[in-house]
Amino acid sequence: MPSKKIAIIGAGASGLTAIKCCLDEGLVPVCFEKSEVIGGLWNFRENRDGQASVFKSTIINSSKEMMCFSDFPIPKKFPNFMHNTYVQKYLELYAETFDLKKYICFRSVVEHVTQCEDFRQTGQWKVTFKNVETDVTSIEVFDGVMVCNGHHCDPYVAKFEGQEKFKGRVLHTHDYIDYHGFEGKRVVIVGIGNSGGDAAVELSRHAEQVFLSTRRGAWVVNRVADNGLPGDILRGTRFNTMVPALVVNRLAEKQANMRFNHTNFGLQPEHRFLSQHPTVNDDLPNRIIAGFVKIKSNIKCINETSVEFDDGTCEDDIDIIIMATGYTYSFPFIDESILKVDANQTSLYKYVLPLGVTPSTLAIIGLAQPLGSTIPISEIQSRWAALLFKGAVKAPSQFSMQKDIVLKKEVMEKRYVKSQRHTLQVDWIPYMDEIASEFGVKPNLYKIFLVNPRFALKCLFGPCHPFQYRLMGPGKWDGAKEAIESGLDRVIYPTKTRVLKSNNQAESGGFMKVLWVLVLVAVFVAIVIKY
Repeated sequence: MPSKKIAIIGAGASGLTAIKCCLDEGLVPVCFEKSEVIGGLWNFRENRDGQASVFKSTIINSSKEMMCFSDFPIPKKFPNFMHNTYVQKYLELYAETFDLKKYICFRSVVEHVTQCEDFRQTGQWKVTFKNVETDVTSIEVFDGVMVCNGHHCDPYVAKFEGQEKFKGRVLHTHDYIDYHGFEGKRVVIVGIGNSGGDAAVELSRHAEQVFLSTRRGAWVVNRVADNGLPGDILRGTRFNTMVPALVVNRLAEKQANMRFNHTNFGLQPEHRFLSQHPTVNDDLPNRIIAGFVKIKSNIKCINETSVEFDDGTCEDDIDIIIMATGYTYSFPFIDESILKVDANQTSLYKYVLPLGVTPSTLAIIGLAQPLGSTIPISEIQSRWAALLFKGAVKAPSQFSMQKDIVLKKEVMEKRYVKSQRHTLQVDWIPYMDEIASEFGVKPNLYKIFLVNPRFALKCLFGPCHPFQYRLMGPGKWDGAKEAIESGLDRVIYPTKTRVLKSNNQAESGGFMKVLWVLVLVAVFVAIVIKY
């Protein structure tokens, strides 16, 4: 039989890995990309043309070891927390290594995705797309569709009383490029997510004054943790997922307040640590304590040149208001009868497969929002989707899908503060394991322990590298074990630009020493209970 042809919408990080995963399974990918380059969000450009792009100064919040593709480690010479230019270089290297660009139709916009008349029998889709340069519209039939357009395209702009009277400039972080044009201005930033915090820190070095408005405060965490190691490789372990939420909240809040007292800095939220995504920012406390950033409560109303806040204070002579208020996601090229989004909520099994679409030949890739990197999530979703489209694995029944969707919504409503942002939240390791279990690549630590106890302990107590999902099952990679064992070397390498004569520095941060002391007795029981 001829190979199945798969349409992929978008050539960002999610689209690139979708192409590769299709190729790995013998499928024929055709990727449609609106721009003339790959990279999506990570390809910084000043002329956005309505597309998402990072700030010029953006640095990743996940370290390179936790954000890479599972069979393609990031070069060890790259910094642990990469500037967006390094992320783009990595994506270019990924595309070049696996020869992905030849499957991309650049300057092509997908206008409609509709089911073929015999969809119930064939699972095929008609994709209508237009070449932007020639203005020619075409229709092709595909055996499956992967939607990889992300959720940073439609900025959500909050509305406040009197906002229309404001004489200054109002923009969303979606349109923010860099500090130029903000010099000497008095700026109000609305929202204390990662983009709001990053904009506040950068502008505080150039503006006259920056005011950061937040409704409910936030827990602020650092990229760099104990012994100078990336925080996510210390926190992102399988063992930590076994710790009760009550304990995690107490320990995380205590640690956050040891860095700086959130109450004294006006940031203390009423919610617990796990009830909202923390803000990752190394510099914000320093800018607050120096007076360059002032934390304010939620906006009450906006006047011609001033902003009033809920606490009764008012700031005059405001020049610019920046809305760091997040995004809404949508799929305008798919009919609502197939996939409907209402207030950032939709019915997707595992945030990938639309409910009611049978056979399952439509997959939404990279939509879930984890506390961690989306790139490995997009990859494991794409691996699953490729196997589904190929027919190597089957999707659950519609009843099972519906049950899972309802359960996840209930859990999310109980855990998170009510916000349109918290509709797609996932915990990185549990979610990766859920998808991995769908096609047999979740690492079986019990089996690993019987063969190599030391390595099993490293997988349990050490960083949960994406490479763990290449240790067994479909798509197994022979280099996965070595990549896991050499992870710490790649972390330390780019920081040792001045090599000391003495070699007694704690390169590992005592990580393995502490690991063995803590787990020698309890480890086997813990593995059996969990797995």
